[in-house]
Amino acid sequence: MVAREPVESPRKATPLQVAKAVASAFIGIRRRASHERDVVTITPLQAIIAGVIGAAVFVASLVLLVRFVAG
Repeated sequence: MVAREPVESPRKATPLQVAKAVASAFIGIRRRASHERDVVTITPLQAIIAGVIGAAVFVASLVLLVRFVAG
């Protein structure tokens, strides 16, 4: 019998790491090393939640900006 080593599952990304990944995705700038690390650590649920929150903050800031400028 061959003993198998336990397979370590990758750690989940922290909320700050997810926020940085989503923000850079919105802007469209990513480094290859960062992208490869994020693919392993960020779960789809984390990415979806952060994307929805990011989009909501973006839309809310645009609405506030327009209200401020338009008076």
